[in-house]
Amino acid sequence: MEIYLDNSATTRVSRAAADAAFSVMTENYGNPSAVHSSGVRAGAVLENSRRSVASMLGAEPSEIYFSHSGTLANNTAIFSAVNLRRKMGNRIVTTKTEHPSVARCMDVLEEQGFQVIRLSPGKNGAFQTDELINAVNKNTILVSAMLVNNETGSINPVELIERAVKRVSSPALIHVDAIQAFGKMPVRPSKMGIDLLTVSGHKVHAPKGVGALYVRKNLNIKPVIYGGGQENGLFSGTEPLPAIAGFGAAVNNLGDPRKNLEAMKQKKSYLLSLLRDEKRIVINSPADGLPNIINMSVTGIPSQVLINYLSERGIYISAGSACKRGHRSEVLTALGLPANLIDSAVRVSMSGQTTDEELEIFAAAVKEAIKSIRTKL
Repeated sequence: MEIYLDNSATTRVSRAAADAAFSVMTENYGNPSAVHSSGVRAGAVLENSRRSVASMLGAEPSEIYFSHSGTLANNTAIFSAVNLRRKMGNRIVTTKTEHPSVARCMDVLEEQGFQVIRLSPGKNGAFQTDELINAVNKNTILVSAMLVNNETGSINPVELIERAVKRVSSPALIHVDAIQAFGKMPVRPSKMGIDLLTVSGHKVHAPKGVGALYVRKNLNIKPVIYGGGQENGLFSGTEPLPAIAGFGAAVNNLGDPRKNLEAMKQKKSYLLSLLRDEKRIVINSPADGLPNIINMSVTGIPSQVLINYLSERGIYISAGSACKRGHRSEVLTALGLPANLIDSAVRVSMSGQTTDEELEIFAAAVKEAIKSIRTKL
């Protein structure tokens, strides 16, 4: 029996998504840009998936653009926003706990001469409101902050960014990386004052190779890659229709994010109850974070040692972001955690497919590891 608890890295493709992708690959395989009947049918699949993603976000289908990954969507949002506003100012506000697909963009912009302000996380891992307000001024052209942190589950109050921007009449556009939040909690960019918002398929049981970017209506951003003009020119290149069809089907199967959130809170509570008596376990995730993600340290056991121990028993977790293996977590470092907790930190991330039995087996295996590895160290 394999127990997969690394759902923040990627998820198992749902049957509905796999069936939709298979159908496109073997039956409805036309190029959606073609004008013949096969292309028209493929185009209908593309638009049905667009409507599904839009509905989950409370957006209009015309505001959704499919990309080949969440990383590409983040890069496009950031560089396009800066290019659109660069004549209005030079300041960019972000956080110290962003995913590498945002953080590395900020490094590049800083090298190009932009002033990048990185907000520090508070005790709960979210940016602090006062620091945000002080950072945004009339010279700010972009504010970019993730909604849910991929390593700790901390939730940033991104709905406050619009208030900070309007307070000083800033021309700043607001970008939110909602890749970890999408489908797991209510996300409504139009109600949250968000101009650009990124989601990804493989975090919600769709195939890898597809993401999407929400672009607020009437916001005319320019692409950062050029080609055949697909997705209204924003993401050129033949659309990965099997993945897009799977994305649409997976979203249709997600259900109500509010109910998903409540169900996951119960799973988190149950898992923590199973681990509560083990004194060497320290929970690094905040109590009010997204319950799907639990970052914890087993003191005295290096992260990779515990990961290997569990992997040998068919239980899969991670040491943090799957995008930065072999590096000490910048997120946990920004939180000010001591080195011993950072070096022993692991991330357990659940999905709606996670069962109580799997959590019980995981908890038992961790307790066995503490006894076994402690003896050997």
